[in-house]
Amino acid sequence: MPRWEQGSEERMKQAAMQLFQQQGFEATSAVQIAKLARVTTRTFFRYFPDKEEVLFADAAALNEEIIQELLRTDDLTQPLRVVTRTLAGYDWEKLGTREVMLQRRRLIASNPRLLERDLIKQHQMADGLRRALCERGIDPDIAELAANTGSQVFRTAYRQWLESSDHTDLPAITESVMSLLAAIVPEEPVPAR
Repeated sequence: MPRWEQGSEERMKQAAMQLFQQQGFEATSAVQIAKLARVTTRTFFRYFPDKEEVLFADAAALNEEIIQELLRTDDLTQPLRVVTRTLAGYDWEKLGTREVMLQRRRLIASNPRLLERDLIKQHQMADGLRRALCERGIDPDIAELAANTGSQVFRTAYRQWLESSDHTDLPAITESVMSLLAAIVPEEPVPAR
């Protein structure tokens, strides 16, 4: 096996997904992934600390790209909309086809360890968005609420987008979910008790 063959990381991601689908996440080992990807086990661990991380390998770079996009936004008068539009405007399909992303989502949802790691990654993204809003001068409480609520709105839209059979674009679905949020929030503020 060559030590540093071109495309090793992508092959390992594909091999992992194939094995996870065929034999389940728990039954798949890093050794099996490396073998199917035609790399050494040592090479596998140079890229990934464990097999779980294969599913989250792009998270740090993804967070950074999204935060940088939010920091470049000119109009921050509606922080919640800025968060949802930034997330919806990202080119998610550069991470893989919808089918692959849907398989990944289902795999994560079916395994408590993966679900926990996914929730941690989602929290890290929301926290990064909060910090970016604060850096741009948004009140910390508003920034926290906009980042957390916007992230949740987007997760709902993202799930609908992955599961949709038509070709509705993600920004349109996100706007639809924002309308649902508006429908459940009363127009008149509820007085504090």
